[in-house]
Amino acid sequence: MLSISQKARIMPLSPVRKLVPFSDAAKKRGVKVYHLNIGQPDVPAPREALEAVKSNELSLVSYTHSAGNERYREGMVEYYRGIGVSVSVDDIIVTTGGSEAILIGFSVCFDPGDEVLVMEPFYTNYSGIATWTGVVLRPVACDIRSGFALPPIDAFERAITPRTRGIVVCNPNNPTGYLYSRGELEQLAAMVRKHGLYLFADEVYREFCYTDAPHVSCMELAGMEEHVVLIDSVSKRYSLCGVRIGAIVSRNRELMQGVLRFAQARLCSPAYGQIAAEGALRTPPAYFAGVRKEYIARRDYMVGALNAMDGVFCPMPQGAFYTVVRLPVADCDVFAQWLLEEFVYEGQTVMIAPASGFYVTPGKGLDEARIAYVLNVEDLKRAMRCLEVALKRYDGGRG
Repeated sequence: MLSISQKARIMPLSPVRKLVPFSDAAKKRGVKVYHLNIGQPDVPAPREALEAVKSNELSLVSYTHSAGNERYREGMVEYYRGIGVSVSVDDIIVTTGGSEAILIGFSVCFDPGDEVLVMEPFYTNYSGIATWTGVVLRPVACDIRSGFALPPIDAFERAITPRTRGIVVCNPNNPTGYLYSRGELEQLAAMVRKHGLYLFADEVYREFCYTDAPHVSCMELAGMEEHVVLIDSVSKRYSLCGVRIGAIVSRNRELMQGVLRFAQARLCSPAYGQIAAEGALRTPPAYFAGVRKEYIARRDYMVGALNAMDGVFCPMPQGAFYTVVRLPVADCDVFAQWLLEEFVYEGQTVMIAPASGFYVTPGKGLDEARIAYVLNVEDLKRAMRCLEVALKRYDGGRG
């Protein structure tokens, strides 16, 4: 009998997508499902991005350059200059989404068995990519009571072993919404330099910051030119998730030569996606100001509604459009499935992402869920009412 690889057997299911069959079944039964599980913005994409695709005059959709269209990369150089980051065209390679940037970056920087430090909870795809590349994720615990702030540096030092080769920081953070300060990033940078590590900086949510303090890119940190591997994407910034255009950015020339070899092995990133992404670079500041105002309103309503529910605790996220919330249930995986299979309130239910999939430490996050505030406030009101009623009805185990 034929068998599949061990790697395929241990590849984790996405906690964001694994419940989709249950939501599909609920919809077929006529139930309205409010999707709080996935970071799919409902804010329209910039007109500049859509018009760039509509108005193009390509007569042949040919392969693009493996590093990405040069004109788009030149536009990205100007974009980064606008946020205080100085890079050249050669420091940028376009990828098929941010996930491919992480996959290629891990493949270039780490060998199977090498260890990478991650702050728990973390973006769930890091687990799948680590499995894919044979990398071992070593968790450093964050605490919901502090809003998932940076743990003490001593905690990172204790997690370092002879196989440790890198650290990943997502800023603003997915799934917690925490925004790391310059001081926190400087502490990480000092440790990275001390131990000779790579610092993977996942900054795809940099436009979604809700404090007066500006977002600080790891590319701005002094003495980190050889260490920082910037992961970027247009998916959330411009509501262009489906175009699948990301980037890996680094001033480390040897690293980027390795990235290009992997980029050539997969040929190129989507042509039309790059056209849309290049057009999006012309998005006016007013677009982002409006998006920021909208997400602040959504965040403020949802966090307030959650904390008003019996037994629920939700810290105030400072960026992105997620929060990790503690619910009064023993197992959010069971509860999330129950919401879709058995619960209905006025013809509606909600879909959440169980937080256990955002941890690698067994048993952690069982009473937590990631909730995305990507719905308009009126839909969020209905979704929060559903969740409140569901928690009162649920008898499948209390935390």
